[in-house]
Amino acid sequence: MSHPLRGRTAIVGLGLAGLGAAPGFSAMELLGLSVRAALDDAGMRLSDIDAVFAATSSHAFASMSVVEYLGLRPRYFDSTNVGGSSFEMHLLQATLALEAGLCDAALICYGSNQRTAGGRLVSMSEPQWHEVPYGPRHPITAYALAAARHIHQYGTSREMLADVAVAARQWANLNPDAFARGPLTREDVLAARMVSDPLTTGDCCLVTDGAAACILVRAERAKDFAKPPAYFLGAAGANWHRSIQAMPDLTVTAASESGPRAFAMAGVARGEVDLLMLYDAFTINTILFLEDLGFCPKGEGGRFVQDGRIAPGGGLAVNTNGGGLSCVHPGMYGMFLIAEAVTQIRREAGARQLARADVALLHGNGGTLSSQVTAFLGSEATL
Repeated sequence: MSHPLRGRTAIVGLGLAGLGAAPGFSAMELLGLSVRAALDDAGMRLSDIDAVFAATSSHAFASMSVVEYLGLRPRYFDSTNVGGSSFEMHLLQATLALEAGLCDAALICYGSNQRTAGGRLVSMSEPQWHEVPYGPRHPITAYALAAARHIHQYGTSREMLADVAVAARQWANLNPDAFARGPLTREDVLAARMVSDPLTTGDCCLVTDGAAACILVRAERAKDFAKPPAYFLGAAGANWHRSIQAMPDLTVTAASESGPRAFAMAGVARGEVDLLMLYDAFTINTILFLEDLGFCPKGEGGRFVQDGRIAPGGGLAVNTNGGGLSCVHPGMYGMFLIAEAVTQIRREAGARQLARADVALLHGNGGTLSSQVTAFLGSEATL
């Protein structure tokens, strides 16, 4: 039986701003530009928006700050912040609010000037007191722990990790909006400066500026807009820990719980997924999520990504925009998973456009492999 929320809402507006480096702009200004672009894309006015969902890495009360900056008086608002996966959770929350009749047009948005404001890959959250004595480089050390354990337990190699970065760059080379373009080989990644063993700079996400926004309405209105809607099919979240030291198993993330629930809600089989947008803050993320979402057995993720399997022309399309590793990563990346999925479903992806893009899986990650949220978007054909 189909879940009652499946296909009940759709994204009808999408906007991006300041991708890469946007000197002179604040995080909120970039967010505002992306909202303006989303409104123009949908053919809507700012006054049409009556719900705001926001989380940022630089505002304690994100929805309050957004509402004030945009001059809105929404009927519904939410600032759920579970790290980079917040925006996949917002898809579910916005759908619930729309379906309940609490709003008619929901805005989800994010903006950051992390590169031009600071330019370093650092955690903006509070220190974890039980980790501080060991002097970790947050968040890199936490992900290095997971990578080292995976290498030890399953025979994964640094070369396999590097293949994730190489595939991302190959997709980025097809995307004119990607920040990092040009040749990248496995050897380049391995020879890059070691940051936290076994991760080099080539295994780490970019530090960029950037903003993105999308607008959701109820499905019965979606066909009234100029561009093809991207329908919400399902979503689920799971959260087992906050600090990496409390992670039950460094090789198993809560995606192993959020994934099955989201698949069930969406009524989708793995073989029907055309696009995977996985939160690739580090190369180990992609390997862990492919395993935990069931695309390969646990421990086989490293071997799965070899030989261009997830690169252009490979058997599985993963992070077609270039991902956080080569396209954009302004502190929190989850909104950009949504943006690329919508772009592919609309068939607006240019040289990187997939031949079939009806079902997109988006998987967001927050904290240090902490909050995991899996969501599905689909074309009209999926209804």
